Amino acid sequence: MFNQELVALIRAGYPVLRGIEIIASRVKNIHLKELLVKVENEIRQGKSLSEAFAPFERVFSTVYTASLMAGERSGNLAGTISRYIDYSKTISQTKSRVKAALTYPTLLLGFALVLVGILVNFILPRFSEFYADFQSQLPGVTQNLISFSLALRKNIFFVFGFILFFVLAHLRLKRNERFLAFRDKLKIKFPYGGPIWLEGGIALFSRTLSLLLGAGITLLQSIGIAIQAVPNKFLIQRMRNLPDLIKDGNSLSDSLSKSEVFPTLSIDMIRIGETSANLEGMLRDVAELYEERIRAKIDNFVSLIQPVIIIFMGLIIAAMLLSVYLPIFNIIRVVR
Repeated sequence: MFNQELVALIRAGYPVLRGIEIIASRVKNIHLKELLVKVENEIRQGKSLSEAFAPFERVFSTVYTASLMAGERSGNLAGTISRYIDYSKTISQTKSRVKAALTYPTLLLGFALVLVGILVNFILPRFSEFYADFQSQLPGVTQNLISFSLALRKNIFFVFGFILFFVLAHLRLKRNERFLAFRDKLKIKFPYGGPIWLEGGIALFSRTLSLLLGAGITLLQSIGIAIQAVPNKFLIQRMRNLPDLIKDGNSLSDSLSKSEVFPTLSIDMIRIGETSANLEGMLRDVAELYEERIRAKIDNFVSLIQPVIIIFMGLIIAAMLLSVYLPIFNIIRVVR
């Protein structure tokens, strides 16, 4: 919204500084307001818009500051920001689809675990005490669930300690580049999720590079920024030598083929873009192709996972009903 308002003010003839002042005066988010005031002060001291935003790349991304710099050089700042808005919308929509696909199964599984926890910890132990008064033996299903509950209660501190250790170890290892690269390498090896992560990284790299090339930034400058935009550390590691290969005279398609992570289809499309002098447009086509494939895979995943989760929930409910009702039927038989 900030960028859309800024584009509108620039096209209306307002200077950049005045545009940021107007937007900052009515921004409700305190953190964004403070940031824009700092940017405003930097511009007053003589810095360009891209230089003023450079210290805040963790908030606005390297791609954003590079786009601003390209817009300033080309004299078409409003057009460059508009292209960045379209770029960020596409990226955001893809991420939202992935999150939405995972939300439904996660909620159902969490609900199932809560139900099992209530049954095992509160309901079944009372059945056990009640049964003891009738000197009758609980059914096997109920006994197994109660045994599991007792074992969990005895080792609850060990379980929580293990979870805490795992979380702390993961937080510590997240600072290690080798661990992150190894973890992300495992991600792209997963049977179904792996291709989505891989194609998502390729789509994001291609779209970012297309945006920067369209903004007028050279290929050598653009490729380093585009690599950093990829969220997968393993892919970044494999593409780290691309600028050096291009410096040595290799084409982009040949350099990407040496990284051994880009599919043949994407490399062939990029090669066609190079030979036809339409690299920017072909990179955009590559991004759109893989984004469409990701959308199709997510839709298939959702359509497949829903019946699986329903069956899983049905089995859990069936086990709960058996655990509760079998003792009741046995009690009635004992009383008779």
